[in-house]
Amino acid sequence: MQYVYAALLLHSAGKQITEKEVSAVLKSAGVQVDEARVKALVATLDGVNIDEAIAKSVAVAPSAPAAAPQAEAPAAAQAAKKEEKKEEEEKKEEESLAGLGALFG
Repeated sequence: MQYVYAALLLHSAGKQITEKEVSAVLKSAGVQVDEARVKALVATLDGVNIDEAIAKSVAVAPSAPAAAPQAEAPAAAQAAKKEEKKEEEEKKEEESLAGLGALFG
């Protein structure tokens, strides 16, 4: 994200988004620059109307309630894993009790 932020900062300042400029912004922020990522970003943004892209992304951005289920998905998956683990433990307990019943039965 830092690379995209650097490009957006340059765009908002009216500067050209070049490898040299993006690297300079990142270095001034104390970020260790990966030249391959900078090159890929600049190549990807070549010919892109950033103002138009921002306007479109804001227009179609999901609302907070729509984003909430996505945020809850990892929690739901984690709860399901806990439930599954609990069921496994109960099953093991039942099996061990059944084994003890054979001793006395």
